[in-house]
Amino acid sequence: MSNIFLYAEYQTSTNFSDVNWNEINAEMKKFRGLISKTWLSGVNTGTVGGFYEFKNQTDAQAYIDELLIPFTKQIGGNLTVKLFDGEIVKEASLGMNSPFYTA
Repeated sequence: MSNIFLYAEYQTSTNFSDVNWNEINAEMKKFRGLISKTWLSGVNTGTVGGFYEFKNQTDAQAYIDELLIPFTKQIGGNLTVKLFDGEIVKEASLGMNSPFYTA
């Protein structure tokens, strides 16, 4: 399966302005297969997360295992992760002008 989307969210009460995203971005860019990330900050919840695009499921799973899970243990938080198949939804997404697909 190629073109995998990953949704991740840490249940924490952190203002996004307190997140050292420059340092975190530099670490994330080291992971094989990561195409992009859109940072997410929960409205009125303080949750921090992201929406990622990976080349394949193997690379996405390595990112979960090697970065997301260890960080969760480090901060003593809770993590929600979901993987999505980007290929099966390509045609429908093109019809909605998704920035992740081009005609």
